[in-house]
Amino acid sequence: MREGIHPEYGPVVFRDRAADYAFLTRSTLSARAGGKTIEWEDGNTYPVVDVEISNVSHPFYTGTARVLDTAGRVERFERRYGKRGGA
Repeated sequence: MREGIHPEYGPVVFRDRAADYAFLTRSTLSARAGGKTIEWEDGNTYPVVDVEISNVSHPFYTGTARVLDTAGRVERFERRYGKRGGA
């Protein structure tokens, strides 16, 4: 690899503000954390990146996602434009 062209890759804490949940991982975003740090459970201090949503608060992963009523849409379309005759 060429020197000096790759971003720094290191441990970063991502914090979901909506669910009050944080996890430690490795990322290149450590340089962009804006100087914010957090003391982690192991006693070390890591840069922290605040995120709006994660798998803990996203409706798809929590099971609170809305199910679209596709049958109702089809019926409404057929009422509006009529059923297609013949095959």
